[in-house]
Amino acid sequence: MTGAVVGVLGVVAVLWAAGRRDAEVRRARRVLGVGPGEEAVSGWWCAVERWWGWARVRPEWGCVVAGSVIGLVGASPLPLVLGFCAVPGAARARRAREARRERERCGDAVIRLCGLMAGEVRAGRQPGEALAVAVRESAVPVGARGAAVVAAARFGGDVSGALREAARQPGAEGLHGLAACWRVAVDRGAGLAAGLERLAGALRAERDQRADLRAQLAGPWSTAVMLAGLPVLGLLLGSALGAQPLRVLLHTGAGVACLVVGGALEAAGMWWAVRIVRGAEG
Repeated sequence: MTGAVVGVLGVVAVLWAAGRRDAEVRRARRVLGVGPGEEAVSGWWCAVERWWGWARVRPEWGCVVAGSVIGLVGASPLPLVLGFCAVPGAARARRAREARRERERCGDAVIRLCGLMAGEVRAGRQPGEALAVAVRESAVPVGARGAAVVAAARFGGDVSGALREAARQPGAEGLHGLAACWRVAVDRGAGLAAGLERLAGALRAERDQRADLRAQLAGPWSTAVMLAGLPVLGLLLGSALGAQPLRVLLHTGAGVACLVVGGALEAAGMWWAVRIVRGAEG
């Protein structure tokens, strides 16, 4: 019960702080005459919307919510503490997943860049102009490094060096191949369009190979996740049969010891499964 009360108080505190901030913003807008009037909009409703938007991009805090619910059912603050302890690990997993998606988007943009540049060169554009157009239309997420590449292409700078610098962005490693194609075409007069088309084909084949490997690993990964969820299923079945497993786990010494040992083994098993999958992907 204490854990549930603490969780509810935390949510109320967040909503109250967001509501105060929204009220201050509206007051400042009224004083300065900036923006439309928002008196008809409830400050609490705006606070709830802001809090929900904040929580949507940070799903790891669902561990705290789950811990609060389990603490309420089991009348113990221990699940809430464990929920807070699980937040850093869940946040790290979320950031790793987002980084992987960003790498994949960047890799797809590099493939589009090579294809667009090859098409522009075959259409008769000069290589520097073709590179500038391709960088702009492919939207490769390399930031200021992309601007450096465009500047080098337009004003006769070191394009190969700028491309190698831009290739340091995670997912943009294919730009190393583009730099090599540019250097060979400039130094030896080789066909740039043909080299770009072969490079795009190689990068596309590598991407498809990674996708196939990820599809093949989906089965083992699903099995690992299902096995990790079996303890939760056991708790639900025990509660349905009236065995009160939460009371045993949270209010007895032997139960707490079993909970700690089981949680450690569960975490070790998941870490080992993730390591196997990451090793196969690598």
